[in-house]
Amino acid sequence: MKNLILTLALLISAVSFGQTAKEYFESGFDKAEAKDFNGAISDYNKLIEINPNDADVYYNRGFSKDDLKDYYGAIADYTKAIELDPNYAMAYNNRGWAKNNLKDYYGAISDLNKTIEIDLNSYHPYYNRAISKYYTNDLNGACEDARKSGSLGNPFPGMIEAACN
Repeated sequence: MKNLILTLALLISAVSFGQTAKEYFESGFDKAEAKDFNGAISDYNKLIEINPNDADVYYNRGFSKDDLKDYYGAIADYTKAIELDPNYAMAYNNRGWAKNNLKDYYGAISDLNKTIEIDLNSYHPYYNRAISKYYTNDLNGACEDARKSGSLGNPFPGMIEAACN
């Protein structure tokens, strides 16, 4: 009986000190904000073990991988987020940005077109697509997208808009 009580006490103690999904998510987010991307990825990995069907977790893990310049890993995570939520505009946007970083400009344009189809009011995909178009020598398209990005509130028009003047 004494061993049973001790075992139950240990089990209750272990369960009560284990992190919840919400705690892993918040911890991962906090670590990413502090630029501890490997720590964030570790928390998101644990969260995926708890709930493998949460698109936001794959998106956030992809974002951390992106910051570590693991663009292929980021693309895989953004793709999983999109599989779980086909209308996840920012996952398409960030996958497009990761493809830009890999110089897959046509693949990026495809993702950014989808982002714009889902969310017409964000300047991010227009600006990211402007960069892709610039590198594919579609200067008119790049300028058009840069202007649209600016009209939607992009505070950093950058090199594309300068090339349009």
